[in-house]
Amino acid sequence: MPLVPYDPFRHLETMRRDFNRLFARDFSSLFPDSEAMMPRVDMHETDKEYMISCDLPGLERKEDVHINVHQQTLHISGTIQRDESVKEEQMHRRERFFGRFHRSIPLPSDADAEQIRATYKNGVLNIHVPKTNNQQRKSIDIQFH
Repeated sequence: MPLVPYDPFRHLETMRRDFNRLFARDFSSLFPDSEAMMPRVDMHETDKEYMISCDLPGLERKEDVHINVHQQTLHISGTIQRDESVKEEQMHRRERFFGRFHRSIPLPSDADAEQIRATYKNGVLNIHVPKTNNQQRKSIDIQFH
């Protein structure tokens, strides 16, 4: 019988693997009213507008996504439908998201909320937020006493 040195933390690795296996499962079907998914977004600016790109693969109709602005905050919400043609007992792995999503993005003060336009192509929602024309900068004189 070979001698194995005593390792008091040996069981922690087994526990870590068990926890990873447990939390790798998709529990969204057990909790249908749970928090909506927050899609990832990128936001950058050009001279004339702000560009927001949001990854939303799986949208089938434009009615499945809603965009609105309230108090200088852009809200993106909707639902990604699940493909019902595959039966649950035939499923081996489920990693792709389906269900409700929601994301709120604060807009800069010079964003023109009235002129926002959006396009959806290849799973990416692109939102164009123009800048307002009244970007006058005022120099403030500092008084020293």
